[in-house]
Amino acid sequence: MGFLDTLFGRTKTVKQVRPDKLFALTTAALDLETAQGIVTTGEAAIVFQPLATGDFTQIADDAEAVLRDTGTETGTTVERRDDEFGYRWMVLRDPDVDDQVVGVNAVMESLQFGGYADRVLCAVFALRQTQQGGRPLHLVYLAKRGTWYPFVPVPGAEKERDRERELQLRAVLDPLMPLEPEMDRWYPLWGAPLGGA
Repeated sequence: MGFLDTLFGRTKTVKQVRPDKLFALTTAALDLETAQGIVTTGEAAIVFQPLATGDFTQIADDAEAVLRDTGTETGTTVERRDDEFGYRWMVLRDPDVDDQVVGVNAVMESLQFGGYADRVLCAVFALRQTQQGGRPLHLVYLAKRGTWYPFVPVPGAEKERDRERELQLRAVLDPLMPLEPEMDRWYPLWGAPLGGA
């Protein structure tokens, strides 16, 4: 770690994010919609742990500003929320999955290039299952591992997930995107500030 890293409060990057596998969703989305009736709710988020340093704040603010500027053309809107666990959710609203993925990737790469890849937790995409009464589900992208997993909260139940449906979705998603093989890493995201959860 160099002098400037110390000056700006940067910590040594111990891991890199894997934005390359993030784009698997753009091709999987069409299959999910046509074959499974699974469609976007129009919301996605990148989740990261902010640092109270000027450098980190500037990078996050710049990434958000770029999303807002490009949103005038794409229609993407951006909202920032901090949760009780100290994580920041940068929520993107756009009916186009491709725009959601591009926006999430832009923030992820900005943090990585700024030396803060280790602060990125995951990206989350909110979907609903039209063949199951519009039940919500989330596809979660573990940025440091480059893997995906489904998270299906039970509607109306507090902190209860539908493991049977998640296993069904594993079989559906397996040929479409790299899935997280270790199911103990399929963390529930209770209280995600996305619609339908």
